[in-house]
Amino acid sequence: MGNASVVCNETSMTVVLKKASMVGLSEDHLRLSDPSCSLSSNSSHIFRTMALNACGTQLEEDGDNLIFRNEISSFDSAVITRRQQVEIEFSCIYPKKSNVSLEFLVHKIPYIFREKGFGKFTYQFEFFQSSLFNIMVDPATYPLEVDLQEIVYMEIVSTSSVPNTKMFVESCKATPSDNPNDSTYYSIIQNGCTKDETVQIYPRSQSQFRFAIEAFKFIGMHDQVYISCAVILCEAGNPNTRCDQGCINENSMTTPPHNRLVREAVLETATHYISQGPLRMRRSTDSKAVMALNLNLVFIASCLLAAVAMVSGVVLYRSSKSKIKYQPLPTSE
Repeated sequence: MGNASVVCNETSMTVVLKKASMVGLSEDHLRLSDPSCSLSSNSSHIFRTMALNACGTQLEEDGDNLIFRNEISSFDSAVITRRQQVEIEFSCIYPKKSNVSLEFLVHKIPYIFREKGFGKFTYQFEFFQSSLFNIMVDPATYPLEVDLQEIVYMEIVSTSSVPNTKMFVESCKATPSDNPNDSTYYSIIQNGCTKDETVQIYPRSQSQFRFAIEAFKFIGMHDQVYISCAVILCEAGNPNTRCDQGCINENSMTTPPHNRLVREAVLETATHYISQGPLRMRRSTDSKAVMALNLNLVFIASCLLAAVAMVSGVVLYRSSKSKIKYQPLPTSE
């Protein structure tokens, strides 16, 4: 892209276009994947700096890298146009094993994947406010603060360029870090079967999975929880796919691995891992506990004042040089 450049850093990416290459087009006729993010310009360039999780940027993941993709395209409100049509894709690639810190990227944007036979498909993982799943939790509020045993509502949605597909959530687990392979984990769903007794599965469509669980925390110094799920996309209506097999008990898994790999090449995608979070447990602010603590502090303070008063009384008593040396100290009630 000789007339455009992208600058990537730990928290954002900046795209810059030369106006000389955009003859007949201004920033008013160009837009990013999210049209609400406007472009800026000076005398020679059109540009925009955006956070990696903003302006419609999508996250694609392969074995070694995290890839953040967006695009600039032209548009015209009329039925016809005599302007040059533009479609410029740009991306930033971050090696997973590098030291680049992406901790700022709290809320995960949609994951993009591409596979032969399924084209381009995405998974979006979101938290919701209730079992109605009509109000998504605002990404700006992440990390989400929840109380222990509070019900947490989650939804995974797939979109595909290929029609007649079905999504299957094979497993989900909680980890204290944003790493699905963390040695500390807790299984929520395994082999399509629920493992935690508080899990609730809600009615869903072929491209949607809705579930809920009571909030918990890991024992120890961990104060947050990430949810990671392994997801598969299949040809819908085919009984030979993993998607149609549903819950499989570990003791009954008899499908030869080689045969399954052959089927996957045609009828289902590889397993992809997606995550969302973190959930952070609210610190205890029980009003009764606070009140009891305050009362105890008042009581302790009163005792200290009384002790000071008694000590002062002893000093005053001795300073009077009274002949009645064994007279009890007067109280000052």
